[in-house]
Amino acid sequence: MRFVDEFRNEADVQALAQAIGGVVTRPWTLMEICGGQTHTLIKYGLDRLFPEQVTLVHGPGCPVCVTPLELIDRAIAIARRSEVIFTSFGDMLRVPGSSTDLLSVKAQGADVRMLYSPLDALKLARANPDRPVVFFAVGFETTAPANAMAVWQAEKEGLENFSILCSHVLVPPAMEAVLGSPHNRVQGFLAAGHVCAVMGYHEYLPIAEKYRVPVVVTGFEPVDLMQGAHMLLQALEEGRHGVENQYARVVSREGNVPAQRLLREVFEPCDRPWRGIGVIPQSGYALRPKYARFDAGKRFDVDGITATEPAECIAGQILQGLKKPHECTAFGGRCTPEHPLGAPMVSSEGACAAYYHYARVR
Repeated sequence: MRFVDEFRNEADVQALAQAIGGVVTRPWTLMEICGGQTHTLIKYGLDRLFPEQVTLVHGPGCPVCVTPLELIDRAIAIARRSEVIFTSFGDMLRVPGSSTDLLSVKAQGADVRMLYSPLDALKLARANPDRPVVFFAVGFETTAPANAMAVWQAEKEGLENFSILCSHVLVPPAMEAVLGSPHNRVQGFLAAGHVCAVMGYHEYLPIAEKYRVPVVVTGFEPVDLMQGAHMLLQALEEGRHGVENQYARVVSREGNVPAQRLLREVFEPCDRPWRGIGVIPQSGYALRPKYARFDAGKRFDVDGITATEPAECIAGQILQGLKKPHECTAFGGRCTPEHPLGAPMVSSEGACAAYYHYARVR
């Protein structure tokens, strides 16, 4: 398959591993932003091809993992209303709230439906004009344009029974939160290629300059990640900072300008809590006043619901690269995909899930 098979070529991966070994002269800590990249690294055993001096830590780039606990509780409160059709991507259904999850609520009789697109939620709203349809709009800049399109289309059609529970988060503020932490140990980033495909990589230039770190926009296949890491380690060894683009077959500096225009039309930046991390200023999207009537949190009066994270789950430390999943005392014991304490164990992009599924215990 073009653009896939050639980026899974084992000989190329091994050659890049040798090249990395020839570059590294001292210890470095790299963070891959995206949970999809984490899964590729662990699934293919790429992390074991790096020299001992290189430490890979996993970033906050899993949208399911960073959705705050109180938002799961708000989603459950809406889904339990008998008149509501609650819709969501499948990943969110098993993420634990304070006392239950959406899949369990569905088993108890709630009308919770798994969808593959927010535009399918619009179809449901058109087909069920007498029932409110809510879509759980979760994700980074990658999925936000589709949700913006759904809201824009609903406004255009005058759909009164459609709304979204908005939980969009943004990558650049999260990177700044990691770099600004007094506990930070990240020296360079592998940036998420699909986010940059939408937003471009110009947003990363001020961060690289401010914190004097190298950032390499990187794809998701094994060769992509090894090539991105090689570029990143070369920059670190040479004392360079700035932004480089390994994923040039998909990403441009400017990104998808029409998608960005639609995002600005429907959303505005807002402070946003991240599960296990806390509030990061200007790290999320909220609906602009023009589209406020599509805000399910306000429509169903659940914005006042709050929640407290379980102390036993160290998801926040894992998502900031401070610890690895196997360093959690609950990993694989009290916390498994069947009985997760936190979202990283149950999300398909979660770091804990990657370590669990591929039996990575060290």
